[in-house]
Amino acid sequence: MKQLPTVNDIRLSELSTIPLNSGDVQHALKNTDLEFDGFGEVYFSWIKAKKIKAWKMHKKMTLNLVVPVGRVQFVFFSQNLLDPCRIEIIGESAYGRLTVPPCIWFGFSGLSRRASLVVNIANIAHDPEEVIQKEINEIPFNWRVE
Repeated sequence: MKQLPTVNDIRLSELSTIPLNSGDVQHALKNTDLEFDGFGEVYFSWIKAKKIKAWKMHKKMTLNLVVPVGRVQFVFFSQNLLDPCRIEIIGESAYGRLTVPPCIWFGFSGLSRRASLVVNIANIAHDPEEVIQKEINEIPFNWRVE
């Protein structure tokens, strides 16, 4: 029987920024990257300053999360909610990609003074049947967003 992923299976990859006089180029994901697991869709999610979006768990989708604008705190729990959580902060000052396997609960909060942009490069197209959601108070976590 295949073991379910845990927060230890989340990968944080540093991404490159190419500085140009006319405006920087930021990489997100290439089909040659180890974390590339096919392509389903790309979607963008804005998170306002000091706001929280939580909780979701995808049953099949692998997420590749990038924050090209602003700064975002991501919180992850394994499907066994008794395991310790994992917290990662990425954004313009810590530019990277979080690759999140299926069956991981997650939420995120905006840490910038302005809205932040979260990009997900997913391996499958969105399917409302493969995602489970919980209310923010169903998974105990102190967001400390002020």
